[in-house]
Amino acid sequence: MMVYDLLCSHGHRFEEWFSSSADYEAKAAAGHLACPECGDSEVTKALMAPKLNSGAAAPAPACGAPACASGMCQFGDLD
Repeated sequence: MMVYDLLCSHGHRFEEWFSSSADYEAKAAAGHLACPECGDSEVTKALMAPKLNSGAAAPAPACGAPACASGMCQFGDLD
């Protein structure tokens, strides 16, 4: 599932869920999208900013060794 920010020709912004981008394209082409505020069917995708999680800490290395976190894992060459 994916959510798109949509915009009607009257400037109302709203969200709608779609199973895929092809699902959005099919509903838009068929005129099956409508603004929940005014009923306008002239709807387009609004400009959306990607959602990034820049506040999350990097995951701890699997073995727990401090050298692994810097990319110098002592166990990396073991097969």
